[in-house]
Amino acid sequence: MQAVIDRFEGDLAVLEIDGSIKHVPRYEIPEAAREGDILILWRGVWTIDKGSTRNRKKEITALGEELWED
Repeated sequence: MQAVIDRFEGDLAVLEIDGSIKHVPRYEIPEAAREGDILILWRGVWTIDKGSTRNRKKEITALGEELWED
C-alpha cells in the first residue's frame, strides 16, 4: 500500500491513500517523515519511499514553474 503524508495533527499522521484519508498514529510513521513524503506499508511497517518522494517533489516544482511562465 502506498500513501502520501498530507499533514500531521498532534499525535496523528493524516495520510492520503487512493483518494481517501486515513489517520495513523505518529509513532507508526518513520521519525524522519515529512509532509508530502510518500510512504509504503510493507508487512505492517511504514517506510519512506525516497525515490518516489523525490520524483513527486520534482513534478510539483515543474507544475508550479509552468503556472508562473508568461
